[in-house]
This record gives sequence, structure tokens and C-alpha cells, in this order.
Amino acid sequence: MTTDPLPEPSVPSGPSVPSVPEPSGVDLARVALRAAKEQAKARGAAAQQKKQARRGGGLRSGARADGRDPLPLGAAINRLITERGWETPAAVGGVMGRWPQIVGEDLAKHCLPLRYDEDPEERVLTVQCDSTAWATQLRLLAPRLVARLNEDLGHGTVRVIKVLGPGGPRRGYGGPLRAPGSTGPGDTYG
Repeated sequence: MTTDPLPEPSVPSGPSVPSVPEPSGVDLARVALRAAKEQAKARGAAAQQKKQARRGGGLRSGARADGRDPLPLGAAINRLITERGWETPAAVGGVMGRWPQIVGEDLAKHCLPLRYDEDPEERVLTVQCDSTAWATQLRLLAPRLVARLNEDLGHGTVRVIKVLGPGGPRRGYGGPLRAPGSTGPGDTYG
């Protein structure tokens, strides 16, 4: 039985490809150390999670700030407003609180904002005035007031200002329907 020598692998005759040296003992030791550290870290994290689960809770608060720390009231409210999408109603509510600064003291004494319809097609601010003269004055100032409000609140927040005049007396009956001097329904029966 004759053994023929194995043929030599052929190397392409192009640009020379640098040969990758076999890892030596030191390199093998570094790779093994790195793998052992990663495995130990994974075992430690798993053990820590089991330990916390036995204690009845997730992560505990520590010395560093994280998402579970208490917030200042203003920051908590701003976060809630943003998460719920209440930016526009909150801004309009702020306008109602700052009404005298926006429209002026004289107009604010006689005109009071009642409500805001935030429907995207409507966006109407309803204002009631204490006299027809002030209602007329506010109707004349309405385009400038809408522009001023949209500067403060953002473009298109208020499209129309609906002006209501003074509330008249309550419609309906002024009192019981009886003739003067009658004693009530019993006087007709006998």
C-alpha cells in the first residue's frame, strides 16, 4: 500500500493575502478570561433578579436618580399634560386666568370668557358681556383679539370668538297663574 502525498493547496496568484496568525497562548488566555467574565456577569445578574423577586419587588431606589424618583409638582403636571395631550385645553385655561392682561382691564371688567370648544373644526371661545354696548365693542375687536390669542396659544387655536350679550330675565312664568283674590283651584268647585 503506497501513500501518495497530498497535493499542496493552490494559492491564487493575485495580490498576496496576509495570513492570519494562529492565536498564541496569551491571546487564548485573554479570550477565555473575557468569556469567563461575561458568564459570571450573566450569572450574577440572574442571581440578583431572583433575590429581588424573593424580596417582593423590582429594583430598589439607590443613591442615583432614576425614573422612579419623586418629581417636583410643576414637572409632574407638565409631564401629565404632555402624556395625555392636554396642551391646548391647558393653554386656553391659562388664557382664561390671564384674561385681564390679554384684553385690558376695562374690557375684562365687562366681558368674561365662559368656555372654549376645542373641536378641531370649531375652536370657538365664548365670551359674555354685561351690556350690549360692550358686546358690540368686543365684536368689533374680535379679529384683533383672535390674532392676539393665537400669538399666545399657537396658530389656529382660536378661530372664532362668539360674543354673548347680557343675560336677560329668565324666560318663563313670573309666578303662579291665578287671578287676584282667588283662593286656588278649590274656588271653582263649589
